[in-house]
Amino acid sequence: MITGNDFYKVMCAMVPLYFAMMVAYSSVKWWKIFTPEQCSGINRFVAVFAVPVLSFHFISLNNPYQMDTKFILADTLSKVVVLVLLSLWAIFFNGSLDWLITLFSVATLPNTLVMGIPLLKAMYGDFTQSLMVQVVVLQCIIWYTLLLFLFEYRAATLLIQSKFPGSAAASITKFELDNDVISLDGRDPLRTESELDDNGRTIRVRIRRSTSSAPDQSTLSPSIAITPRASNLSNAEIFSINTPVQLLPHDASFGHADLAIGYRSVSPRLSGYASSDAYSLQPTPRASNFNELETTTATTAANTPVWTRSPVAGRIFRQTSPTFSGVKLMWDSPGKSCTQGERQGYKDVVVAGKEISFRESTKIEMPEEEADTKGAAPTVQEMPHAFVMMRLILIVVGRKISRNPNTYSSILGLLWSLISFKWNIGMPNLVKYSIKIISDAGLGMAMFSLGLFMALQPRIIACGKKRATMGMAIRFLSGPIIMSATSVAVGLRGVELHAAIVQAALPQGIVPFVFAREYGLHPDILSTGVIFGMLVSLPVTLLYYIFLGL
Repeated sequence: MITGNDFYKVMCAMVPLYFAMMVAYSSVKWWKIFTPEQCSGINRFVAVFAVPVLSFHFISLNNPYQMDTKFILADTLSKVVVLVLLSLWAIFFNGSLDWLITLFSVATLPNTLVMGIPLLKAMYGDFTQSLMVQVVVLQCIIWYTLLLFLFEYRAATLLIQSKFPGSAAASITKFELDNDVISLDGRDPLRTESELDDNGRTIRVRIRRSTSSAPDQSTLSPSIAITPRASNLSNAEIFSINTPVQLLPHDASFGHADLAIGYRSVSPRLSGYASSDAYSLQPTPRASNFNELETTTATTAANTPVWTRSPVAGRIFRQTSPTFSGVKLMWDSPGKSCTQGERQGYKDVVVAGKEISFRESTKIEMPEEEADTKGAAPTVQEMPHAFVMMRLILIVVGRKISRNPNTYSSILGLLWSLISFKWNIGMPNLVKYSIKIISDAGLGMAMFSLGLFMALQPRIIACGKKRATMGMAIRFLSGPIIMSATSVAVGLRGVELHAAIVQAALPQGIVPFVFAREYGLHPDILSTGVIFGMLVSLPVTLLYYIFLGL
C-alpha cells in the first residue's frame, strides 16, 4: 500500500526536475530572458559535456558483475517482441518501413537516463538505479545503434531509388563513400559517380557530397560574406537560430539597403532546432551557412540575378534578369527529406528547351512528358545484393557513432567499471570530483534544456490530436503491457516487476526524436511524444505506482 510518505518522496524527486524545465520555458516564452542564440549555446553545453559526463558517472558507479539478468532479459525481450510484430505487419500486411521505425521508437525507447533514474529510485529504492543504468547502457550501445541502422537503411533505399530506378541498381557490386560523407540522411546534397562494365551496367558507385551545394558567392550582395563551415562539431543543438523562416517585409531591419535577413524567435515550422538533442549527438556536417540564411537582394541592377526564398520551404531559386530569361536554375534544399521519385540536390538547368545537368543526365519531366508516363506500368525497383547494402550502411552508421560523445562516455564508463570492480580500484579523487561537479548539473541542465526546447516550439501538439492520442496510447499503454508480459514470462516478480512496468511508462526518449528529425521521418509525432509526453508522464507514472502498490 502506498503511503503519504512514499508519495511525498516521489514528489521530492520529480518536482525539482519539472521546476527546472518550467523555469527554462518561462524564461523564453514569457520573460524573454534568453534569445534563440543563447538557447543554442546552453544546449550545446548540455549535449557535449553535461549529459555525456552524467552518463559516464552513472555507468562507472554500476557494478557490471552484478547485473540483474532477468530484468535485462525482460527489457530486451519486450523490444524484440515489438520489433518482430512490427516486422510481420510490414511484411505480410502491407505495412511500411517508415511506420515500423516510428512505432518501434515510440513503444520501446523511453527517457530512462533523465527521468527513469530519479523517479524509480524515489519509488522503489536505491537498487533501481543500478537497473536503470543497465538499461541505459543497452540503449546506447545496442538499441540506438539498431535504430540508426534502420534509418540509414531507409535513407540508402531512397537514394538508390532516386539515382538507379528499376533494375539499374541490381548490378552494383560496391559503394564507395568519400570521407566527408557522414550520413545518407539527405541533409547535405549528395552526388553519385558510376562506373560501368562492358555491357553498360553500373558496377561501382561513388557517393560524395555535392561540390555545388551553394550558389556562387560572387553573385551575392557584397554586404554579406558567407563563410563555409565543414562541421558543427556534433550537431549538438536541438534548437538553432539558423532554421529557415519565411522572409517578411518587417524582417528587413538590419540597416543594409540591399539585404534583408530575418530571424524570428519562434519558427513557423515544426521546430527551431538543428538535428540533435541533449542526450545523443548524431552529427551531419553542414557544408555552408547559405542554406540556413534568409537572404534576398532588395535593390539590384536590372540585369543582376536575385536570390530569393521560394514559397516552398527549404528551396532557393535564382530569379534571372530579362537578358537571361531562358535560363532557370533550381536548387533543392539539403534538409528536405527525399521521397520516392524525388532527387536530392540539384535539378537540371533548362536552357531554351535543352538540359544541362549539374549532377546527372536525368531529365526533369515536363507536363506533357508526365502525361505520357501516367499510363505506363510501375517499374519494379531492384536493389543491390544484401552484402553490398549491409557494407554501405555499416560504414555510415560507424561514422555517425564515432562522432557521438555519448558513445565514448558509455564505453569508457563501462570499461572503467569493469576494471574498478574487478580489481577493486578506486577512481582518483582529482578525477572523481572533476567529473562530479559537471555530472551533478547534468540532470538539472538536461531538464532546463528541454524547457528551452518546449518554449521554442510553435505548438505542443505538432502532429494533430488523432496521432498524438495514438502516440500517447502506444507510449503509456502498449509499452507497459508488453513489458509486463515479457517480465512475467522470464520470472520477474515483486518490486522488480513493478519497476519494469513503471520504467516502460516513462516519457518518450529524446534520441529517437533526434533521428526522426534528421531523417525527416514523422518528426511531428516524436516531437509531440517528447513535449506532451513529458507533461503527462508524471501523473501517468504515479497512477501506475499507486495501482501496482495496491
